Amino acid sequence: MPATSAEIDALPIELAASLTPPQRAAFEAAARAALDAAGCSGCGAAYRVLAPLQRGYWDPPVDTRHMGARPSGASRLCADVPIGASDPREGARDRRRFAG
Repeated sequence: MPATSAEIDALPIELAASLTPPQRAAFEAAARAALDAAGCSGCGAAYRVLAPLQRGYWDPPVDTRHMGARPSGASRLCADVPIGASDPREGARDRRRFAG
């Protein structure tokens, strides 16, 4: 089923939805120019032209999870007994098995 020009014209708008408004306008202008230059015959070809172009206009958000002060108080992982700590009962069955 061949793609209509309306489907191809809607693709830059869909790809620009995740961009900030100033980047969105610049991307849409660059996308229209790229589509005119490429002469795409379908949506798949248009997407292959526009996807790398969109990545150039997209700025990932800043990761603020590890910024700033750490939470106060001890972690249960730091305060508790380590897993695998020796226990006086550990290996009692094995010791008794070989005790003649």
